[in-house]
Amino acid sequence: MATVHPPIAFFDELDSTNAEARRRAEAGDAGPLWIAAFRQTAGRGRRGRPWETGAGNLAATLLMTTDRPAGEAAQLSFVAALAAADLAESCLASDLVSVKWPNDLMIDGRKAAGILVESGARPDGRLWLAVGIGINLVSGPEAAERPSATFAEHMSGAPPTPQAALDVLAAAFETWRGAWAAQGFSAIADGWTRRAHGLGQTCIARLPNETVEGVAEGMDPDGALRLRLDDGQIRKITAGDVFFGDA
Repeated sequence: MATVHPPIAFFDELDSTNAEARRRAEAGDAGPLWIAAFRQTAGRGRRGRPWETGAGNLAATLLMTTDRPAGEAAQLSFVAALAAADLAESCLASDLVSVKWPNDLMIDGRKAAGILVESGARPDGRLWLAVGIGINLVSGPEAAERPSATFAEHMSGAPPTPQAALDVLAAAFETWRGAWAAQGFSAIADGWTRRAHGLGQTCIARLPNETVEGVAEGMDPDGALRLRLDDGQIRKITAGDVFFGDA
């Protein structure tokens, strides 16, 4: 039986699907609702970076409400990464698909999606969440800091339309969200580790105030990335950008 997912509202154009989710949340909409646009004029990634959405790509945000504290709710970024990986595996050879800490979808070692989770307090004390996901179905950003990948370049036929892709993504998200709700973050950590890009390899973590180099050993139960430093100590990375051979 197919997984039932929340309803979808598709727009020809929005400034940003996350911004639309925020507006609706601040007006009292609790969701759950997927908001998608064929074109974004002001899409955003992490740390306020612009996120381009070319024609034929997917830009979507799930607006939802949760009783979880903000720290736990942020784990949904990993849920989103696994859902994006499921979508990719529905179109591509599974050995091309991986996830890189914290929530990058990788195709053949290159980034193919961006994920941004935002939240805010509701009058009832609960949190509204905007889980934004942008996926390169047919084209990648022109000014990416790292080489990007698209579904199209690894498919013999046409890539899925944004509508078809979102149907698969939304169902996969609901499956992983259900596992997270029932089993806790360990189910997500296990799924992430099975698809992890770069475990056992040297990487550079660029943090807000320093740069750390070490070997990526895995993910902690709280979502932190474990790096083994040259002196043998373990450093837990909780925020930042991680680069492997693609630095």
